Amino acid sequence: MLTGGEPQHLQPRLPESVHHDPSTTPRVLSILSHVLEKLVARNDQLSEGGSAGWGKSLSTFHGVRPPAISLEKYVERIYKYTKCSPSCFVVGFVYIDRLVHKFPDSLVVSLNVHRLLVTSVMVASKILDDVHYNNAFYARVGGVSNAELNRLELELLFLLDFGVSVSSRVFESYCQHLEKEILCNGVIERPVITHTVDDVTEISVEDTQTSSPPGQLV
Repeated sequence: MLTGGEPQHLQPRLPESVHHDPSTTPRVLSILSHVLEKLVARNDQLSEGGSAGWGKSLSTFHGVRPPAISLEKYVERIYKYTKCSPSCFVVGFVYIDRLVHKFPDSLVVSLNVHRLLVTSVMVASKILDDVHYNNAFYARVGGVSNAELNRLELELLFLLDFGVSVSSRVFESYCQHLEKEILCNGVIERPVITHTVDDVTEISVEDTQTSSPPGQLV
């Protein structure tokens, strides 16, 4: 099983051109965004805009309305500012997939996917990366309050029964799935990004009735 002190065992098994490069967004992030967007689009249709098909297991992660920022931009933002390894996104995706299989009555929809994602990636970073940002910074980047992210982290851990370890075999199987997505969808390489902190402003994943100040990504 993988432990927090062994992130180096994950990195060599990532699909080609998915290795960590601080100046670009790895293709694996685009693939993950694409997979999640397809899942959310399907589930939003199934739920028909209502809550009858959502179930209650993931209700803690629900917002009042979908955030304005797209999943693709949200993933890029998390990667850009937290500088967590790409493996964290793969393992975060494993956590979400585990929830989907454990609670089939609870759908991953546009109202909860952003919170699920930032919480899962943050937990994965604590398991995999030797150095990682704290909850307060992830909350700022993810657009939720620190108190809420703390609550979401605990909720995720309990829903997973604290099963946050991912074996190398499971990790590799998810990477193989992503490789197939790359081949089938031909995702374009992401542009180069810069790592400045000028626009690390709190984005709104929470529902608010007030106008966002200039520069916020809502």
